[in-house]
Amino acid sequence: MNLRFDGRTALVTGAATGIGYAIAEALAESGATVIVADIDLSGASQAAASLGNGALAVKVDMAKHEEVEAMVAFAVEHTGRLDMLVNNAGVAGPMEPLGDYAIEAWHKVLDVNLHGVFYGMHYAIPAMQGNGGGAIVNMASILGTVGFVDANAYVASKHAVLGITKAAALEYAADGIRVNSVAPGFIATELVKNSLDEETRAEMASAHALDRMGETAEVASLVVYLLSDQASFITGSNHVVDGGFTAR
Repeated sequence: MNLRFDGRTALVTGAATGIGYAIAEALAESGATVIVADIDLSGASQAAASLGNGALAVKVDMAKHEEVEAMVAFAVEHTGRLDMLVNNAGVAGPMEPLGDYAIEAWHKVLDVNLHGVFYGMHYAIPAMQGNGGGAIVNMASILGTVGFVDANAYVASKHAVLGITKAAALEYAADGIRVNSVAPGFIATELVKNSLDEETRAEMASAHALDRMGETAEVASLVVYLLSDQASFITGSNHVVDGGFTAR
């Protein structure tokens, strides 16, 4: 299958590292001009330089709507258009039972994981309408379909991402804008590899039917497909890439 994005601009949030970087890399290799957006401007700049193909970096805090608006304006100003948005930026938050969960921590998780997704679409959709259409992928999680102990804020935010994805897809289908979500299982990012001990990683791997964690490239390949014209009849749906986690 030949997936090409020549002449198109893709905006990927949280793209300095991990899943976001893997998505940005796959898009750049397929001809897209990628805007690497991240709260870490230095990391975003390094990532953009490594991607080549005209990739650009921009700093954004997805919890601040004015910065998200500026991020979209940056993409349009520097490339003349916006065709694709991947709302990938997110935070996990602390692991605490609901009764002990700090109010400030709850708001931080929702501000980034849910409000940031809303802001991204809110400002990107008008730019896509000007092009005659576009494609959006919102990063959900397996925890957007099931519960998980001590992760109430994260679980709530990811369930909400599935809902806003479906609503937006219905609202903008007539404008040629497709909106889908992707729900990864536990992915072996560098952060996971460096921050968790071997026993914990093994326990996480065993939760999947395939008895391993996923790789960032495996998530990226699904996202890139959903952004492509090959997925032209797919909108308003959630797509798991979880090694069988939710099948159990």
